[in-house]
Amino acid sequence: MSIVIRPATAADGETFLSLVDALADYEKLDRPSADARERLIRDAFGPAPRISVFLGERDGTAVSYAIVLETYSSFLALPTLYLEDLFVIPDARRFGIGSAFFRFLAGEALRRGCGRMEWVVLDWNQLAIDFYEKLQARRMSEWYTYRLTAEQLREISGEG
Repeated sequence: MSIVIRPATAADGETFLSLVDALADYEKLDRPSADARERLIRDAFGPAPRISVFLGERDGTAVSYAIVLETYSSFLALPTLYLEDLFVIPDARRFGIGSAFFRFLAGEALRRGCGRMEWVVLDWNQLAIDFYEKLQARRMSEWYTYRLTAEQLREISGEG
């Protein structure tokens, strides 16, 4: 069995979108709309990428993906590699793909000069929580995640 983690290219667009669909199905969420799918492809592979996408392959078949982007820590004065998604299709779990992906992403953070890597996990996803704790990742209990929707942004900005 061979595991390869690599940057996705525009030629991988449909594979990437199928893995995003698989994550939506796993989390019992709606799949991205046609407009969202276009934005995902543009933001990953367009002339001004906003995200980096990586694929994990087992024996030549893509079975996982990750989306990362950089944020910035004013106190470290260094970028942070933010992991938006890391998903391994359920049938491909338990073969070391998640661990290989995390090792790869840790190296990617170092290659980019990041001072840390961060992500969030759903409170019901005990498999992921156990995986991250096995890696000795620390759950940040002192931070709360807040969100404003697009509608709220328009209202607050006065553009709505």
